[in-house]
Amino acid sequence: MADAQLTHGDRPTGSSGLLISRLGTIPYRDALALQTDIQARRQAGELPDTLLLLEHPPVYTRGRRARDGELSLGEDFYRSQGIEVVPTDRGGRVTYHGPGQLVGYPIMRVRDIGAHLRTIEATIVAALAETGIDARSRCEEGIDFTGVWVEDRKIASIGVHVSRGVSTHGFAVNVTNDLEPFTWIVPCGLSGVTMTSVEQELGHQPQGGLDAFAELVARCFCEAHDREPVSA
Repeated sequence: MADAQLTHGDRPTGSSGLLISRLGTIPYRDALALQTDIQARRQAGELPDTLLLLEHPPVYTRGRRARDGELSLGEDFYRSQGIEVVPTDRGGRVTYHGPGQLVGYPIMRVRDIGAHLRTIEATIVAALAETGIDARSRCEEGIDFTGVWVEDRKIASIGVHVSRGVSTHGFAVNVTNDLEPFTWIVPCGLSGVTMTSVEQELGHQPQGGLDAFAELVARCFCEAHDREPVSA
C-alpha cells in the first residue's frame, strides 16, 4: 500500500483544486482501505477533494442493495474463473470490475447525493461524446438505471457512499475490458441488460487506449465540478 499513499505537501486544501491520482492496478480490498484513509484525511481537512483513477483485477462487488440470486452461478464458479467476490458499503447492486475498465473514486465533500450522481453521469457522457459515442443518463427511469447508457446498452456503472459529508466509491467505465463476466451475473440487478464498452461501440480501442481515456475523464470531471486539476 505504500506506493499508493497520497501526499499534498504545502498546497492549499481549499475547494478550487481537485487532486487527481492515477494509481494503476490495485486489488479491490486495498483500494477500499486506501479510500477509507483518504476519506478520513478529507474529513479532517488534510487533503482536498480527490479523484482516484485505477483498474482492478477481476472482482465482483456487492452493493448495499444487492439481492440473493444476482450472483446466480455461485461463488465457487466465480473463484474457479479467478474472480473474487467482495461485499461493499456502496449504493447499488452487483457489478464487475476487471482489467481494461476505468474505475474512478471521487473522495470529496458532497452536500446532495443525487446531484453528485448526476454530475458523475454528466462527466462520463461528456467524455464519451469526445470519443464519438452518444451516451445518456436514464436516472428518470429509477434508481436501478443509475449509470450511463448507449441506447439500451450500459457502458458505465455508478455506486457511492457518503459518510460525514465525504463520498467514497464512484464509477466504472467499460473501455477495453472483457464483457463476458457480466453475463455470469445479474449486473446492477437488471435481468437481461446488455453491457457494452468503448471498444465495442467504436469497433476499435479508443485512441491512446485506457490511459488517454482516463486523462479525458479527469478533465471532464474537473470541468463538470468547475475545479482546477492538481496532480498527486
